[in-house]
Amino acid sequence: MDALGTLSRTHNCNELGTDQLDQEVVLMGWVLRRRDHGGVIFIDLRDRWGITQIVFNPEINPEEHKKAHQLRSEWVLAIRGRVEARPGDMANPKLKTGAIEVLVNELRILNTSETPPFPLDEDTEISDNLRLQYRYMDLRRPEMADKLIMRHKATMAVRNFLNENNFLEIETPVLTRSTPEGARDYLVPSRVNAGRFYALPQSPQLFKQMLMMSGMDRYFQIVRCFRDEDLRADRQPEFTQIDMELSFVHEEEIISITEGMIKNLFTATRGIELAPPFKRMTYDESMRRFGTDRPDTRFGLELIDLTEDLRGCGFKVFNSIIEKGGVVKAINAKGCANFSRKDLDNLTEYAGRFGARGMAWIKIKEDEWQSPITKFFNADEIAAMGKTLDARPGDLILFGADNLNIVQQVLAELRLELARRLQLVDKNVFNFIWVTDFPLLEYDHEQKRHTAVHHPFTAPHEDQVELLETDPGKVKSRAYDLVLNGNEIGGGSIRIHRKDMQEKVFAALGIDREEAEEKFGFLLRALELGAPPHGGIAFGVDRLMMILTGSDSIRDVIAFPKTQKATCPLTEAPAPVSRKQLTELSLRPDWKEK
Repeated sequence: MDALGTLSRTHNCNELGTDQLDQEVVLMGWVLRRRDHGGVIFIDLRDRWGITQIVFNPEINPEEHKKAHQLRSEWVLAIRGRVEARPGDMANPKLKTGAIEVLVNELRILNTSETPPFPLDEDTEISDNLRLQYRYMDLRRPEMADKLIMRHKATMAVRNFLNENNFLEIETPVLTRSTPEGARDYLVPSRVNAGRFYALPQSPQLFKQMLMMSGMDRYFQIVRCFRDEDLRADRQPEFTQIDMELSFVHEEEIISITEGMIKNLFTATRGIELAPPFKRMTYDESMRRFGTDRPDTRFGLELIDLTEDLRGCGFKVFNSIIEKGGVVKAINAKGCANFSRKDLDNLTEYAGRFGARGMAWIKIKEDEWQSPITKFFNADEIAAMGKTLDARPGDLILFGADNLNIVQQVLAELRLELARRLQLVDKNVFNFIWVTDFPLLEYDHEQKRHTAVHHPFTAPHEDQVELLETDPGKVKSRAYDLVLNGNEIGGGSIRIHRKDMQEKVFAALGIDREEAEEKFGFLLRALELGAPPHGGIAFGVDRLMMILTGSDSIRDVIAFPKTQKATCPLTEAPAPVSRKQLTELSLRPDWKEK
């Protein structure tokens, strides 16, 4: 017999208040905790909406009270009862329903539960593997449920905004072909086309461009994407994008629409009223000031170039690096001259993780610059550094000296580490900045050729096209990234819409006509048949939600995520398959893991 019978839930566990006093209600949910107070049993009943205290009184219904003695954590209940006001000294202001309780006159036990693998009513440390193994239990915890609820609000806000702005939501294929110039693909063998493989899409890039060529001038999709790459806190093998593409547009229109969408999303999820337009910074300025193309602008500690101040200086380490074409940059950590030698050694060790071969430092005291290296600088050099750095007593100067790439990487990471140690970051502050004018290409010394900084379909600045043949590394792209608190949350570009231009970019990438036809022939044919000017942008939903919820990992905002080894402890995927399945796919059935 159905355990519910004719019983139907009338309220959730977060909507009852003094307006419902003396009403009969039906609640259903899980036992969060049970308390026996001298015969009267109190149960905190929980559903995804919240918590309501229910009461079993032996004087009201002795049979139901007797049944309540057996209730334990995570048992599933349905109750019928009357809403009563809690005595004044028993009210709980921390609960939305804290002014009332429900006096039970009927209890139905819908299911029992073994002892949970971890407590759901305590703020205790739980290992990530255990949480993922019992993810359905983990998601019962209010702090986890709230993150998924906020994610729902965010995606609904995006859909509503884009629909109001005449975008069409169109699905693109999940089984497609593998193309170069990206991360490693996940491959899917074809049974009916033996020896051939599909690839899961890293993004719908080519398909959304094809939609522009189809006349669907405003497209979007909240889409699943896949990359077989090394994982970390903000990466997963499968992730979600807000994907957008528009025809007959330029950068300014895309940026304006994007800012409206983000503003709408923040209002819907956090009640925060953003004030676009967001600030902008070129790629070159971002690298110069912050050492990275995704700067966290919530605090200072910017990189200061001292190369010209120290050219020809008496400190041979710095001067030798400068003569070889390297640079000397520094961070002025204001008020940090009190750092101990152990603190400095720890920072030096930290900088070494990112390629630093050491780290020079100077403490600015009232009457001296204190450091083992100050004896190598004359008064003019010290004065020049002091002026450039705006050095004052109490400051700590941390140096980076090497080739430009290493110095920028080391000091960018050191800057973030200092901010963490000095507690300079306010998680309730949201600083947006557009980074623009990226290089179109970068040289890969291992492959001995240029590669695309974003992807090979990004349009170059029109006044720099001739440089593709003579000096491709100097060409800037019409690309733009939106950065939030040091995280790239979205990126896009104006695309190439003419075949001759696409062939020039392919040539600069070392892709000859034969390879271009083999890999991208369908795109080149589409570009010949009236492709409109177009561009777009894509946002990482997981990373954005991680920031919005103040989480440390995107795993906390994904319902069923993978571990850093791309495994699922809940389902134990990936898993072996049968010999028969392998044979059907024309794969070697005798394959064994090495």
